[in-house]
Amino acid sequence: MAVTLSVDAAARSLLTAAAVRQRAHEMLAIALDGDLDDWRPDLARLEAAADLTAETVRLNYPDLKVPFHARWRHFAVNGVDLWAAADRPSDPAERARAAFDLVIPSVLLDAGAGAAWRYHDAATGAVLARSEGLGVASLRLFESGALSRDPADPLRADGLARLDPATLKTAFQTSDDNPLVGLEGRAALLRRLGEAVGRPAALFDILVRHAQDDRLPAPVILEVLLQALGPIWPGRLSLGGVALGDCWAHPAIRRDDPTDRLVPLHKLSQWMAYSLIEPLEAAGIEVIDIDGLTGLAEYRNGGLFVDAGVLVLKDPGAAARAHPVDGPLVVGWRALTVALLDRLAPMVRDRLGVTAQAFPLARVLEGGSWAAGRRIAARLRPDLSPPISVISDGTVF
Repeated sequence: MAVTLSVDAAARSLLTAAAVRQRAHEMLAIALDGDLDDWRPDLARLEAAADLTAETVRLNYPDLKVPFHARWRHFAVNGVDLWAAADRPSDPAERARAAFDLVIPSVLLDAGAGAAWRYHDAATGAVLARSEGLGVASLRLFESGALSRDPADPLRADGLARLDPATLKTAFQTSDDNPLVGLEGRAALLRRLGEAVGRPAALFDILVRHAQDDRLPAPVILEVLLQALGPIWPGRLSLGGVALGDCWAHPAIRRDDPTDRLVPLHKLSQWMAYSLIEPLEAAGIEVIDIDGLTGLAEYRNGGLFVDAGVLVLKDPGAAARAHPVDGPLVVGWRALTVALLDRLAPMVRDRLGVTAQAFPLARVLEGGSWAAGRRIAARLRPDLSPPISVISDGTVF
């Protein structure tokens, strides 16, 4: 007898990493059958993508000691970890709360800077662009106490609900000559974050309560984030009053229940989940089942597959047009990226001679596919832009 999902249960079934992975692989199967309107996969080209990714890992990490893909990598300048050098709390739990207060807003600010924007870090003299620039700018914003309600206690983010765009504009050195894509959207997102959770550090205490014997599965981190942060996303789909976050409609994914056509991706939330592993572990919580999370449906990983010829547009002219983030071409591209990363990862491990246990997907991404996507973009396009132009509001990629 068929089981009929309630609307609430159907909605919550989409708020998991398992749902992201299952529907992404379903999208790939449809595409491999030739039944996806926009994309044709060429799996023979995965060999070249794996070669480039493995080569990139060895260039970046010759000893193969690759950290997890996380926002923490963007808080380093010229080999110096700026957060490690900061005057942080000495108590492990308080240090973790400060880390949550830094990294959660920082991840939400990391949604693509555009090709023209640059950040000049006065303390180091470095001029940084894209994710690295956004990362250091957000760290300096946090250190300044601009996100705290108490000037005497700057390393906290309990003042997000009152953040105005002018503060963000100044902190990110934005001007007509140095434009940052989606500035207003980013500021609004942080305000909604403050309204939803008060202080992001509260999520540390929630996750500690979910741990059993000081062990916490990584997918649980994502589920807690999706439940807590669902209301912050602007103009997104909801089902039965449940906000679905980074979840979109695509005509190829069919169901006989309320989740018909829906494709969850949860890119920024998964990026955030990966970024919370290190502060949790530093506080004594062992994070397990890291490969229960998925690859990230964003333009560097997706760009790797397009630029390497693994994903081919059925209409070549579509590459010359900008596409809405909720359109089937972009939704399909992002879902296919998640599925292809699962296929790429074992190929990369084989080339590196490492095991899945020693080299989970989080290391493949960091070493890795994200950097390889940037490398191949640089070869093909001087401004490092993605191969597909996406109309976005600064809250997706």
